[in-house]
Amino acid sequence: MVLLLVPLAYLLGTFPSAVIIARSRGVDINAEGSGNPGASNVIRVLGWKVGAVVLLADFVKGAIAGGVGLAVGDRPGAYTLGVAAVVGHTFPMLRKGGKGVAAAGGMLVVLFPLLVVGLAAVWGVIAKGLRKASIASLVITVAFPALVGVLGYDWWETGLLAVVALLLIVRHAGNIRRLLRHEEHDLVAGSRPPSHPPGQTAA
Repeated sequence: MVLLLVPLAYLLGTFPSAVIIARSRGVDINAEGSGNPGASNVIRVLGWKVGAVVLLADFVKGAIAGGVGLAVGDRPGAYTLGVAAVVGHTFPMLRKGGKGVAAAGGMLVVLFPLLVVGLAAVWGVIAKGLRKASIASLVITVAFPALVGVLGYDWWETGLLAVVALLLIVRHAGNIRRLLRHEEHDLVAGSRPPSHPPGQTAA
């Protein structure tokens, strides 16, 4: 049953939350700011309130997939459908994808609610303090599988979460390069970094 739902979970993940919400405000988010169709870029271009709606929408995609998987296939099912949604979000077939942190957070809140809430607070503190969403995302991405391992969950869960973390880190490769060059965009509402050249995507 779970495997039959994988294509639907992938399609759910491809739902272009940022594109649709930004377009409803008259903005093509793929052509503004960093060009990334994600909550961080929406915050920069349209402000925190609109960005929060995008963040919630992407989070819900992962949560729905993970919740359905948990209902029909226990924890392995939650991971199977949740990861399918994250892959759909990061690698949609017909457009640019997002970075996957919010969608992954939605999947994981079904399995580790208290841990997700705690790390979400850490993300908020780091992002607000350093004004760098990418640093906050990378910190919690690395911390999550490490904490799951320390807390004594099954090895396969820790290993799978490490693979998901690696996927998210790969999606942040451009951010990491800009951080090393001290060129990363600040997470400031309305800051609108210079639009990227066609065919290039930033954070």
